[in-house]
Amino acid sequence: MYSLTQKMSGLQLNFSPLKEPLGFIKVLEWFFSIFSFATCGGYSGKTSIYLSCNNNKTENLTLVASFGYPFRLNNVKFDGYKENYCDDLMKEWHLSGDFSSSAEFYVTIAALAFLYCIGALVVYLGFRHLYQNPSKLPLIDFIITVIFAFMWLVSSSAWAKGLTDIKTVTSPDHLVKEQCVGRKFQCSEGTESRMGSLNISVAFGFLNLILWAGNAWFAYKETNLHTPPPEPSNPEQGVPPSSM
Repeated sequence: MYSLTQKMSGLQLNFSPLKEPLGFIKVLEWFFSIFSFATCGGYSGKTSIYLSCNNNKTENLTLVASFGYPFRLNNVKFDGYKENYCDDLMKEWHLSGDFSSSAEFYVTIAALAFLYCIGALVVYLGFRHLYQNPSKLPLIDFIITVIFAFMWLVSSSAWAKGLTDIKTVTSPDHLVKEQCVGRKFQCSEGTESRMGSLNISVAFGFLNLILWAGNAWFAYKETNLHTPPPEPSNPEQGVPPSSM
């Protein structure tokens, strides 16, 4: 009895599930979750504005603000300013806005999805016999897959809105209008780092939404909700009653 139980619960490595949609899509989900948190969590950029004074004896200034994940922009200071420039008292300049909640939420969902994909693939490839036997594993997998699909929708939408606001706040045109109104010096737009990787992170988020939503169907097909288990045969059926 012990040897039978040990055999049923032991590791049985089998790569054939990777040829099936359930396993193949899980590999894609694992792959794209890496790109999701890497493109967002690894970003760093700069924005700048130029200052000039009508007084020729005063040198021009270039104010630079370096920012990145998790995008608490209100804590980002401009480098290169002078307290008394062009007879105008300057205090520390900061960017505005805190967008860490949407960025951290997005990266957290990506990291959790990455970890779950690893665990699911271990079950698919090493314990497929337990997954296929009448158990709650397929139902649990289906429920978690649906939850992740919903979380990708929420986090990707929130991060897309946060990225739009980040682009606005860090735009040199916006900085000139916000920081330089009523000053004795003149401001002009500087340079700004490209945010292509952040745009890609949003695209990966919605791509993950499609993958997890599609994978929910294949996970559902593995559950008893789609295919009820066969009823146990009754050994007494078909046996004629004994004659008295």
